[in-house]
Amino acid sequence: MRDALHAIKNFRQASPELATSGQPRSEHFGAMADAGYVAVINLALHNDPGYSLPDEPGDVRGAKMDYIHIPVQFANPTATDLKTFMDAMDAYRGKNVWVHCAANMRVSAFLGLYRVLRQGWDTDLAFEIMKGVWEPNNVWTAFIVGALKSRP
Repeated sequence: MRDALHAIKNFRQASPELATSGQPRSEHFGAMADAGYVAVINLALHNDPGYSLPDEPGDVRGAKMDYIHIPVQFANPTATDLKTFMDAMDAYRGKNVWVHCAANMRVSAFLGLYRVLRQGWDTDLAFEIMKGVWEPNNVWTAFIVGALKSRP
């Protein structure tokens, strides 16, 4: 089933303990648990039938994993969304976590920011996954630049 996980839209193995992707299907969550993942962080919305599941929280919890939902409006990411994401990532540091949104666009941008702001990574290296998934639009470019300028 690991091959099925790698087939999820825009799958990226960000590190040995971190995978990112677009929207998984319900049957993927059991395979994630079998592969050692303990939590799923979802940055997509629950009310978009084209990019969400009828009961993702139930599916994830049914697979005996933790479920964290941080609904990030694609057209309006906020500093609060980013902080909530970074706090969740810190809470699961050292554990196997799967982070997804609809297409791995929100996730790859937030992950790059997390790596720079909380882990001290070089900016180019931190955003490698994002660059392999998409070129941020004006909203996301401004958000990323603003978040990077706000770092201590």
